[in-house]
Amino acid sequence: MVDESILFSTVSELAPRIRAGQLSPVELTEAYLDRSRRLGPQLNAYVTLTEQLALEQAHQAEREIRAGRYRGPLHGIPYAAKDLLAVAGYPTTWGARPYAQQRFPYTATAIVRLEQAGAVLLGKAAMIELAGGLGYRYASASLTGAARNPWNRDYWTCGSSSGSGAVVAAALGAFALGSETWGSIVCPSAFCGVSGLRPTFGRVSRFGAMALAYSMDKIGPMARSAEDLALIFEAIAGNDPRDPDSLPEHEARFAASSVQARLQRPLRIGWLEGLWEKPAAGVAEAVDEARRVLAKHGAIIQPAALPQGPWDEVANITVAVEAAAAFRDLLESGQVAELTDPLAHVNGYASLALGAADYLQAQRVRAELQQKMNALFERFDVLAAATMPVPATRLDANLETDLTFPDPLGSVGNLCGLPAVSVPCGYTQAGLPIGLEFLGRVLDDTAVLAAAVLFQQHTDWHRRRPPELS
Repeated sequence: MVDESILFSTVSELAPRIRAGQLSPVELTEAYLDRSRRLGPQLNAYVTLTEQLALEQAHQAEREIRAGRYRGPLHGIPYAAKDLLAVAGYPTTWGARPYAQQRFPYTATAIVRLEQAGAVLLGKAAMIELAGGLGYRYASASLTGAARNPWNRDYWTCGSSSGSGAVVAAALGAFALGSETWGSIVCPSAFCGVSGLRPTFGRVSRFGAMALAYSMDKIGPMARSAEDLALIFEAIAGNDPRDPDSLPEHEARFAASSVQARLQRPLRIGWLEGLWEKPAAGVAEAVDEARRVLAKHGAIIQPAALPQGPWDEVANITVAVEAAAAFRDLLESGQVAELTDPLAHVNGYASLALGAADYLQAQRVRAELQQKMNALFERFDVLAAATMPVPATRLDANLETDLTFPDPLGSVGNLCGLPAVSVPCGYTQAGLPIGLEFLGRVLDDTAVLAAAVLFQQHTDWHRRRPPELS
């Protein structure tokens, strides 16, 4: 019998106990499944629980470990995967009514690699329909309804990886896979008080994942610590010839040990200023305190600024055109009318009207931005700022009117394919999490993870738990 408090443990804490035979993967899986069945519906966290598969994988892990065939730190660790990742034989709904019965005869590479590492798939996490690719105004834009934030169920979890954020924050799994095109890993990580990694574009295969914007989609982990993120990233990173944008193996692969090695010398952190005119109460104070913690423990911190430019507009054009191409069949068939959010009924048609000249001009500006960011990273190892200028929004918030601030950190990072980590750095007076983001140069995922690990070595924000659900 596994005590529920153990379910809030990090992967790094669970792994040695499993390896030593002190914790049964089967009992751990059963405990997570029981909690997910009981509390998952309250949060709209899951689309599907893969119970039979999970128990089969857990029993296999237990047999292998007892026989001395330990695969590594994810062996026997239960997790959830965002429902845009295919799992053979199970529904992969993309969060959308037109695809509610969709099944694939293959499994996404990221999930296959976790299976090879011995991880146990608990289920498919809920998501915003089509990952928001055709636009949405409300958190309810999902086949399963609005994902509720474990810190306060009247608030949202954010982004299209909405269910993945709820799963990790509420300890319905030890970690989760999410995806990001523009903010959908870092935002739910910030809103839910968990740690999330958006890897460098091309380091994690997207084979078996729904396409939204071909040049910006990325798969990454969400977990309870930055140390866990490195372990999971090591398992899923690597070249895959079935993803045309997959990087060569020598660039794509990742070693978790590189993070501690990077901490042997000081990190140069550029502290971004002036991103938002007026952050919500408590955000600036929490981020300022985070800066003091990092400076006290060896980081070299200097002011920094992102290049000026129409980056949000460039990102919007890129996503709009590529999403319209990805979902062209849905638009031309008229099935787009089956989506939940009214904005999605019309937005895709407007995107189809964007011309090639608009798209090509956006890509020219994008290339200029990438050069400017390369120059900025000559001075810094990572950049840092609040992940979001606001905490979680209410479930009924209109995202077009209530989240109107620019997002240069998100547009620049995703246009350039840069790695980023969001970690919790405080809470508002209302008890909602505040996120701190580290942004790195292409292929330097090690640096952003090292900055996050350094911060978590000297703070306990990532150890906080939401109020217990009943």
